[in-house]
Amino acid sequence: MTLEPVVGLEVHLQFSTDTKLFCGCPTAFGAPPNSQTCPVCLGLPGALPVLNARAFAWGIKVALAFGCELARIMKFDRKQYFYPDLPKNYQISQYDQPLAQHGHLDVEVGGEPRRIRIRRIHLEEDAGKLLHEASPTETYVDFNRAGIPLLEIVSEPDVRSAEEAYEYLTELKTTVGYLGVSTCNMEEGSLRCDTNVSLRPAGREELGVKVEIKNLNSFRAVKLALEYEEARQRQCLERGERIVQDTRLWDAKRQVTEPMRSKEEAADYRYFPEPDLVPFVIEPAMVEAAGGQLPELPAARRRRFCEAYGLSEYDARVLTQTWALGRLFEDAVRGANAPPKPVANWIMGDFLAYLNAKQAPLESIKLPGEWFGHLVQLIEDGTISGKMAKEVFVQMLEREVDPNTLVAEGGLRQVVDTAELDALAARVIAAHPGAADEYAKGKLTALMYLVGQGMKQSQGTANPTQLTEALRRRLGGSA
Repeated sequence: MTLEPVVGLEVHLQFSTDTKLFCGCPTAFGAPPNSQTCPVCLGLPGALPVLNARAFAWGIKVALAFGCELARIMKFDRKQYFYPDLPKNYQISQYDQPLAQHGHLDVEVGGEPRRIRIRRIHLEEDAGKLLHEASPTETYVDFNRAGIPLLEIVSEPDVRSAEEAYEYLTELKTTVGYLGVSTCNMEEGSLRCDTNVSLRPAGREELGVKVEIKNLNSFRAVKLALEYEEARQRQCLERGERIVQDTRLWDAKRQVTEPMRSKEEAADYRYFPEPDLVPFVIEPAMVEAAGGQLPELPAARRRRFCEAYGLSEYDARVLTQTWALGRLFEDAVRGANAPPKPVANWIMGDFLAYLNAKQAPLESIKLPGEWFGHLVQLIEDGTISGKMAKEVFVQMLEREVDPNTLVAEGGLRQVVDTAELDALAARVIAAHPGAADEYAKGKLTALMYLVGQGMKQSQGTANPTQLTEALRRRLGGSA
């Protein structure tokens, strides 16, 4: 019997609002424990929640980006469970009337297109955070996160492999990044993912017994956990054992999943309508306003980069991984009328390597995009060599000066004057008669040696191609 994995993903996205979902407490990361709380987010008697208007609008914006059907009327519900980091003993979430449903996200896996349907998108508040590291015998709780606005994006069980899950999450993160509603920083908890996985006979419609996996702090962890869990379940079924429906934790050190607790169903949470919040009507004007704020999304931008600039699919994917990087590329090409492919090569190569070496975010570079175009144009018209360009490039980034100005100030122009190069060739041959004789006897490497000596004498300013021709003329043509 051939078994296939069936995977569903639940992504919790933290909005970058200044205040929490139902109160005015700040949401800044890294504040002293319990310093960003109030009676509302702590659930004290008599404190009433008020919905954050920006979080509401951003939720609509995300739903539209994923092609979801927005609710006409949405409401909030109480999801009840007891845990030390939940001060009210319930979480304000959404159940039967969520913000949006029936969307999708298209990805490419192994060169083949795949559409992953999105079941629902809903707003909810976050819980606090338990701290176990401070003491070997006690656990502390920080309620700063309690009430932080979250958007949960729940996929249908359409994912069929760990690789597909990875591509889905990567595309989702990229899309959300374009919307500017979240930092998507997994280290700070602003993007979290849980996954459900089961196995079933290939071709069957009914689902197998599912297992939920938590504690996944990176997309790579999601991929590894799914691969492990698929293998574990496959071995169990092949031995004739029954899969137990439970929630498991991913142990990154041991690279295994471990049982945490039995899997809850919706009935276990005893959902009922939140009595302190009225249902909210999603007016057409709100939808129109949110739709008007949607940028060109990553998939559409990739297609346009390929068609308009003649880039490969790979180049377009790298350049559109963030909205800012794509803008930098287009500003360079359009602002300086520079050829697209060389601009793309500089941005994907030297520029991203520079950011990585400095461990600097892209946003820390405030240079005009057309400066990258100016650099490429200086190479294309022969003003500077590729080697000289690397020096100019670093100075451009660190001194924040236009390459045209750097070249003019530093006297970095490439020597292309025929008479000057001919004189240089004569000096090189006179200084290295042995190499000249070897070339005359047919040793081609001797010419490359002489070119190197000429570049050294000119301190890298001679055009290497034209210097090579000058040497050939002096030496009586090619060997």
